[in-house]
Amino acid sequence: MKFASDNGSGVAPEIMSALADANDGSTPGYGADEYTRDACNRLAEVFEHDVAAFLVTTGTAANALNLAAITHPHGAVFVHERAHVHTDECGAPEFFMHGAKLLPLAGEHGKLTPAAIEQGLEGFAQGVVHHPQAQAISLSQVTESGTVYSVSEIEALSVLAKKHSLRVHMDGARFANALVSLGCSPAEMTWKAGVDVLSFGATKNGAMGVEAVIVFDEGIAADLPFMCKRAGQLMSKGRFLGAQMAAYLKGGLWLDMAAHANGMAPLLAAGIEKLPGARLRHPVQANQVFAVLPKPAHKALIAAGAAYYPWEREPDGIAVRLVTSFCTSNEEVEEFLSIAGGAL
Repeated sequence: MKFASDNGSGVAPEIMSALADANDGSTPGYGADEYTRDACNRLAEVFEHDVAAFLVTTGTAANALNLAAITHPHGAVFVHERAHVHTDECGAPEFFMHGAKLLPLAGEHGKLTPAAIEQGLEGFAQGVVHHPQAQAISLSQVTESGTVYSVSEIEALSVLAKKHSLRVHMDGARFANALVSLGCSPAEMTWKAGVDVLSFGATKNGAMGVEAVIVFDEGIAADLPFMCKRAGQLMSKGRFLGAQMAAYLKGGLWLDMAAHANGMAPLLAAGIEKLPGARLRHPVQANQVFAVLPKPAHKALIAAGAAYYPWEREPDGIAVRLVTSFCTSNEEVEEFLSIAGGAL
């Protein structure tokens, strides 16, 4: 019953096999290898667009580098108040942006809205030397509340961004889960909707450890090779990043794994809703379930070894986050619900 995070899942067998294959022989270093070229070519095919792609080891690096590429040190980025870049990256985005600010905004179910951005802009007048200058919007897809921006919602934010000369960054740590949820194409969810830069995640969805900084505008990408090197994200044995990403994308493996993870979450959510005194806090739209569990159920689950994150305390129970992954089983879901139900 491991629902703490999809980071806790293992490596997909296909990706592990690709790593073993890449380990045979010698290749040029620092990303000048056939595996990295294959991965970048596959990314261009997936997005139906010429992209500048840089493979990095963590989502924090991908987000920080992307934001630094589109924001000046005197700039500011609008983010949701619960966004990962704001709450869970130890100031890395601000560090790589050399002091630029993250401006948190409220929004239901983890989402930014055009109205919230407009209100935020009123407090930081452009051209006034005393104020940081708004330069970008960062949206999480999937959000930190487990919800998914629709294509029309992304387009609306992008239209507003362009109106105010702001760039749009998408934190796609769970990009595949969002894509499967919407049933659209990667292009439709990104550059066609107005996204300028994307942090494309694979680690949470079956990779060992690889993310991609993806830039859809060549003008933004010019300094990124140097930024990656300076950030310690140019691996000497880069073929092991390339091999992971190429295998991840090959034959739609990434979408199959995300579809499985997404399929487990509604089963878990439906069972929780049937528990006396339990309720959901947010709509379940990808592979995360946010719920309030009665205290006896929570106590019994913890005693039985269930792993998940207590999120916040509420008067009627314990608010928790549960995350399903590509390797979550029906048996795990059933056991979790059986133990919770037996305690009530």
